[in-house]
Amino acid sequence: MLILGGKAKVLEGLPQPPTITHQSPKDYIIDPRENIVIHCDAKGKPHPSFSWTRNGTHFDIDQDPKVTMRPHSGTLVADISGEKVESYEGVYQCTARNEHGTAVSNNIVIRQSRSPLWSKERNEPIIVQEGVSLVLQCRPPAGLPPPIIFWMDINFQRLPQSSRVSQALNGDLYFSNVLKEDSRNDYICYARFPHTQTIQQKQPITVTVLNLDAINETVAALYNETDFLSDGSAEERRPTFLIPSGSSSSKMVLRGQVLELECIAEGLPTPEVSWSKVSGEFPAKRTSFLHFQKTLRIVDVSEADAGEYRCTARNRLASVHHTIRVTVKAAPYWISAPRNLVLAPRERGNLICRASGTPKPTITWAMNGIPIENSPKDPSRKVEGDTIIFEEVQTGSSAVYQCHASNEYGYLLSNAFVNVLSETPRVLTPANKVYQVIRNNHALLDCSSFGSPIPKITWFKDSRSSTLDGDPYVLHENGTLEIHVAQALNSGKYTCVARNSLGISENHVYLEVKEPTRILKQPEYKVVQRNRNVVFECKVKHDPSLIPTMTWVKDNGELPDDERFVVDSDSLTITDVTENDAGTYTCIMVTTLDQDSASAELTVVEQPDPPTDLELTDQKPRSVQLTWIPGDEHNSPIYIFLIQYADSLHHHGHWHNLTMVPGAKTTAHLKLSPYVHYTFRVLALNDVGLSNPSLPSRMYKTNPSAPDENPSGVDGFGTEHDNLVISWKPMSGHQANGPGLQYKVMWRQKDVDKEWTSVTVANVSKFMVSGTPTFTPYEVQVQAINDYGIGPEPAVVTGHSGEDLPMQAPDNVQVLVLNSSLAEVHWEPVPPKTVRGRLKGYKVYYWRERSLHKHNPHHVEQQVLTFSGNKSHGMLPGLQPYSLYLFNVRVFNGKGEGPASSNQQFETPEGVPGRPSFLRITNPNLDSLTLEWGPPYDRNGRLTGYTLKYQTVNISNELGPVEELALPANETSVTLLNLKYSTRYKFYFNAKTGQGAGPVVTEEAATIMDEGNTQPSPPVARSPPTHLLFRKVHPAAPAFGNVSSSVGEDGTLISWEYWGAEKNVYVEYIVENDNSEEEWQKEYVNDSRAYVLKGLKEGLSYRVRVVAKGHNGQAVLHQSEELLVVIPAMAARQVDIATQGWFIGLMCAIALLILVLLIICFIQRNKGGKYPVKEKEDAHTDPEFQPMKEDDCTFGEYSDTEDHKPLKGSRTPSNGTVHRDNSDDSLVDYGGDGGDGQFNEDGSFIGQYSGKSSARDTAGGHESSEAPSPVNTSAMNSFV
Repeated sequence: MLILGGKAKVLEGLPQPPTITHQSPKDYIIDPRENIVIHCDAKGKPHPSFSWTRNGTHFDIDQDPKVTMRPHSGTLVADISGEKVESYEGVYQCTARNEHGTAVSNNIVIRQSRSPLWSKERNEPIIVQEGVSLVLQCRPPAGLPPPIIFWMDINFQRLPQSSRVSQALNGDLYFSNVLKEDSRNDYICYARFPHTQTIQQKQPITVTVLNLDAINETVAALYNETDFLSDGSAEERRPTFLIPSGSSSSKMVLRGQVLELECIAEGLPTPEVSWSKVSGEFPAKRTSFLHFQKTLRIVDVSEADAGEYRCTARNRLASVHHTIRVTVKAAPYWISAPRNLVLAPRERGNLICRASGTPKPTITWAMNGIPIENSPKDPSRKVEGDTIIFEEVQTGSSAVYQCHASNEYGYLLSNAFVNVLSETPRVLTPANKVYQVIRNNHALLDCSSFGSPIPKITWFKDSRSSTLDGDPYVLHENGTLEIHVAQALNSGKYTCVARNSLGISENHVYLEVKEPTRILKQPEYKVVQRNRNVVFECKVKHDPSLIPTMTWVKDNGELPDDERFVVDSDSLTITDVTENDAGTYTCIMVTTLDQDSASAELTVVEQPDPPTDLELTDQKPRSVQLTWIPGDEHNSPIYIFLIQYADSLHHHGHWHNLTMVPGAKTTAHLKLSPYVHYTFRVLALNDVGLSNPSLPSRMYKTNPSAPDENPSGVDGFGTEHDNLVISWKPMSGHQANGPGLQYKVMWRQKDVDKEWTSVTVANVSKFMVSGTPTFTPYEVQVQAINDYGIGPEPAVVTGHSGEDLPMQAPDNVQVLVLNSSLAEVHWEPVPPKTVRGRLKGYKVYYWRERSLHKHNPHHVEQQVLTFSGNKSHGMLPGLQPYSLYLFNVRVFNGKGEGPASSNQQFETPEGVPGRPSFLRITNPNLDSLTLEWGPPYDRNGRLTGYTLKYQTVNISNELGPVEELALPANETSVTLLNLKYSTRYKFYFNAKTGQGAGPVVTEEAATIMDEGNTQPSPPVARSPPTHLLFRKVHPAAPAFGNVSSSVGEDGTLISWEYWGAEKNVYVEYIVENDNSEEEWQKEYVNDSRAYVLKGLKEGLSYRVRVVAKGHNGQAVLHQSEELLVVIPAMAARQVDIATQGWFIGLMCAIALLILVLLIICFIQRNKGGKYPVKEKEDAHTDPEFQPMKEDDCTFGEYSDTEDHKPLKGSRTPSNGTVHRDNSDDSLVDYGGDGGDGQFNEDGSFIGQYSGKSSARDTAGGHESSEAPSPVNTSAMNSFV
């Protein structure tokens, strides 16, 4: 069984009963000015024919020339021009039929719209007492559809409505109480008829509102002409309902329609209306309150909205209630409308027609438009209420069935066909369709199919190894394959297979799972000052195969069209920010599949606007109250107001800070001074800054008075030994309190004079008293005076007259030497009278006269230490050991120093020595190193010797056991024997005196590598020996020390210690023995302590130094000792070439050549005579291997006196050391120790043939530095 729903696509070419696709609404109101068009369209195979009934009888279209039917459609078009529309009103029904069945439309009721005129009537003027209620009736003519009512004046302006005046649902205008201003003569009710778009108006109504006094004056004159409509007073009234009447009412509403309940009350004051539901809550999303809470409106009513609703009218006098009981009825509505069936022969199926309503609707069936009980009998069909059951249907039993559900409020009609077909499966989903989803979202792969019997759907992925019917896959009834959470591994090719008993069909689709779009860096909240720039960042990650679009919006709208807004790929920049730019900015990244967004708020701040409206109140002689109005804060709260004043009397144009008040206050009580012409201004301060000043306040003048204070900073001191200077800080005009400011200066000798001596001065800040005794205490006072009186009693200040130099040196000066660097000096304090001033303290002058060691130079460098006046002893630290010192002691006061005591001397004992002046390592050999050193610059005593410690350092910087060696004081070098070859050693060296050992200087060096024995070897190219790289220790200048070097693969590391203050430090270098005029190369290193020199050439030696220069980069302030750095030539990789395949092959080839040459030479020798071996042995005692002779191609003769000699060409022993016996021509001499020899691509040796190095000669006992060349080069070349 195949059920074809509304979205099912029926394949073209298959037989199909008719289906209604379009029809006019059941209630069709037409405009009489236009043609009548009644729609009826249907589809089917073959295409159906159409017929109509009107009012239950056949409507013969051919009989009415005004009515036509559109081609290929059942739509009727009636030309009613010049005809009466009433003749076409009625109930129409369309029928569509073909050979497989008949479908019918709904009953379409045709009615014309009506907009009748208002009946003519005369509206009498209405006179009403102020405060009473009033209803103006509209009563429009009945129209189709009903008109829309509104009230306007004669100028077509809507009349204002409020909680007091409002329009009811029936169109009447209700006044809860009338006011005097309600009087007017143009209350007009308008009715707009929507279909004809016409407006009808009622005659204007005149309303006159009189108060009680006016009524008493005019009622007699008006009574005979007009009815008096109001009786009652304008007194306050309890609320009563105008509509609805009574305490309760009821209302019925149909399901799905709009429920409108209305309560309008009158009373004085105007009542307020509120609503409640007695037995529940209002449906929030469907409820609204209109007409100033007087109308309750609920849309899309359901059965749950039935119940009791209560409206309450309330004013300050009382409240009144009205209950409305709402019942909900329902026209029929579908629960399950019948759906089309496609059945294969002998299949079974059901048509189900389920509807509901209140009351419950009646279900009836028809087949091809004929009631089913009147249709031909079909044994395969059985009707059971709302269901038709088909069993074993037969070919040719296709038909259209109609289900009709009705009750008293309406009806439903639905067509559903049963089509009996035999069809192979067809997949309707487009082939090779590509589905794209975002990772972690659900994916739906469609497999829409058609077939009869209904096909079974199966899905496969990629290799089709198994069906997809379990987690994470879900197969829906319609064939759709769902993946709840799609992942990247779900991407690929999917195959949908539709299969029934008649055949099979398949289709391929593709799924691509994309990475989600995510905002990695969201824009952040920004607080920016006006005129600054702001940048919002929005960095996004998205699937690279999707094309993203970045959009920025402001406050959910477009960005302003302003060039200040610059949008980049991942940011939004706003330049010159203004206050209007504040708001919420959102970046939205959109792809074809998804999107992500993030928002941030921009707050624009600036300094506040200046305060305004400064006022002075509560004016008193010494105070005033200042008030102001704050300016705009500009999004940054004001936290301080600064109040300033200007004094136009004393400092015109100058503003001074007076006080500050918190930002929450706008008043300040200001304390004022006399004799000031004040003008005030206020500034506001927020987090951005100070505002501009406010406009100045009006001037406020205070009256003069006697001074309130005296000068500050009063002091008495002497500049000479016989005077006293009295000084003070001058008072400002603001402090003077009046004109004529003067100072009364008073003084007397303390504890001697009783009377004050005084003088009055003006415009000065000091006064000098002459002829005073030396350093005598005086009491002084300074008092302010002006034209209005004298100031308060001044404070007494004690000062002293001038000082003189001390007269006496300290006595009984002694010294106690505590150790080699510290001594303690004692003295007796001088008598106070001899100080002649304020005792400041004592000074000890001391200097090093000379060292007690004969080798140290004589120099004098005077130093001074100061001690407080209450001290009679002091320490002299930092002394040089083993030295002679002189010192003296002096007293000093504020005037200067007194005479010095007689010079005393003392000697410091021995101390530990300083570090050796240098440590240098020379003559590196296989198993020995020579150390040279210099004695310490600071011996600090008699040297008793040196201590040398050393230990091995392996390649992982692990230290071996420590060896120690004691050396005598008179030695300056030592050679260490029996060391390990090619091994690095670390040395620790220091000097000793009788007091102990001095600081240690360290150095590292390595013995050279073993390169074979020292005997001459066969001619072979050799790399130069690896020379020792050594490092200097002691700097040439005191600012540098421990300069050292280390050669590595990345360059040469130069390191040092530096104690200077200059920051312009350079490493300079030049090639050693360079006779050219080239300057030193330099590298700037700032304040670093190490630097890597790169680009130094291999095989060269360099002189290196570290210098510190002045700010101009020219003058050298400090320079280290020069360091010699040797850059070794790069040796080949150290491997035992004797084990390399290529080398073995080469040696075999050479051996074969030698064998051939030997045979040739042997043959030639036999031709020329016998080879006198014994004679040659007697004649030649030199064991050295002799070169070949060029003339006869023979080898030189050799001695073979020892049978135990190693074979020629034998390998080096496993320990790497070659014992050089006589006539040894080991292959080690060809390749070096580990393969130092080099070959060209053709196998020939590179370089010149040379003998052994001088170092090797030394090891072998030879002193000659010249390398022997035992092989004739040209002969060897021809040999090879």
